Amino acid sequence: MNTRKQPFTLVVVTAGTSDPSSTRLLADRTAQRVNELARRRGNEVAVRVIDLRELATEITTALVSQLTGPKLGKAIAALGDADGIVASTPVHKAGASGLFTSFFQILDNDLLIAKPAVLAATAGTARHALVVDDQLRSLFAYLRAITVPTSLFATSEDWVDPALNKRVDRAAFELVLLMESGFARQVRDESWHNYQHEFGSAGGTETDIDLDIDLDSDLMRLATGGSAQ
Repeated sequence: MNTRKQPFTLVVVTAGTSDPSSTRLLADRTAQRVNELARRRGNEVAVRVIDLRELATEITTALVSQLTGPKLGKAIAALGDADGIVASTPVHKAGASGLFTSFFQILDNDLLIAKPAVLAATAGTARHALVVDDQLRSLFAYLRAITVPTSLFATSEDWVDPALNKRVDRAAFELVLLMESGFARQVRDESWHNYQHEFGSAGGTETDIDLDIDLDSDLMRLATGGSAQ
């Protein structure tokens, strides 16, 4: 196991729309515990927060036109560099936020391969407690991310319940262990060619497989929206 003693990058994705937001609060509390636990084990954690409400317009544009705005591009790049992820969404009408799911639906399918993630959700009633395991896990499984065993869910009454802090501690510790293992980086460094990749995903690294593709041909430039010379 590769337990490296160097900075990790933790990216927090939150889809809360109110200010203050319980969804953001749950994500921040989890990130804080990841930071604290990693420090105890001799590692530093740099936290980057992606607040999806600030990207709503660019996410919508990307959905309908496949054009990526500058703020959205920076958010996607941050996820690509992440060693770990905390993803938190409010629950609306028995499902994850449309803003949350839209953001992850526009990502390249290769972007999150093997990256460890904590999944979290907030709602007004405990009736929505299964949204994390029933909906979010399947979404992240499709993206081939590694989700920690402990799911996080909070309603308004949970904030004063010590059990929530215990779940946060457990999920944070699981994420720290997965980041320390270096699993995601080893997969990309040593086994990337074993995955089926879509052309154009992951910044073109899918062509590292033994494929005879000339990316600079007139045909390929036209296919990617450029012009032939």
